[in-house]
Amino acid sequence: QVQLVESGGGLVQAGGSLRLSCAASGRTLSTYDMAWFRQVPGKEREFVAAISWDGGRTDYADSVKGRFTISRDNAKITVYLEMNSLKPEDTAVYYCAAARTWLGRRQLEYEYWGQGTQVTVSS
Repeated sequence: QVQLVESGGGLVQAGGSLRLSCAASGRTLSTYDMAWFRQVPGKEREFVAAISWDGGRTDYADSVKGRFTISRDNAKITVYLEMNSLKPEDTAVYYCAAARTWLGRRQLEYEYWGQGTQVTVSS
């Protein structure tokens, strides 16, 4: 049983920073590509960032490029999302996902998903 557990969400003022973590358990996911998505109630879940299993490839949504950084620590089987210069429009539930091959933004094909962590950015 694979579990992805997100943490690090919270309430922050606009311009502030947060670091989200996604810890994997149940199976070694060190060879899995990972990604972050986010969803606002009433809207479709959207891609945020993705990273390959070795960290050598990354992709970002245009809306977060230059402000967010995705990284991973395979020794800890944890993926991070460093979020800087946060804006109210970044408010959402953030989910991490895992896949055996590079999917990038193709969220429907990710195999494993976490339960999400709420990020709220106040203006």
